[in-house]
Amino acid sequence: MAANKTQETGASVKDYINAIKDAQRKADFQELITLLTKELKLEPKMWGPSIVGFGSYHYVYDSGREGDAPLTGLSSRSSGVSIYLSSEFDKRDELLAQLGKYKSDRGCVQIKKNAEVDLKVLAKMVKASAAYRKKKHQ
Repeated sequence: MAANKTQETGASVKDYINAIKDAQRKADFQELITLLTKELKLEPKMWGPSIVGFGSYHYVYDSGREGDAPLTGLSSRSSGVSIYLSSEFDKRDELLAQLGKYKSDRGCVQIKKNAEVDLKVLAKMVKASAAYRKKKHQ
């Protein structure tokens, strides 16, 4: 079975942030890193070349495929910041309704600017998602 391409690396989170060219996105990204570090009480680490992850969990699918992934993570994209969350956690839909301006698919919420979302709601989402993953994959 092939190894997962997104694995924790020894790359520098600071270097990743410094490479973000858009000044506002860089400031927003740093603010999100600070928020997640405070809320999760975990240090950020690089996962693959473009995901800043917090913590980790081990998963095993019904197919037998297994691996490790960050409890939650962030990635700077050309259109904003992607925040990787569980697609299932307590009060997910309720919290999304309070978040502000975002786009979402199953396990990812994309925001353009921190000013367009309620960061207190985002903090609740991140904590709930991490707790769900810890419980489900213990």
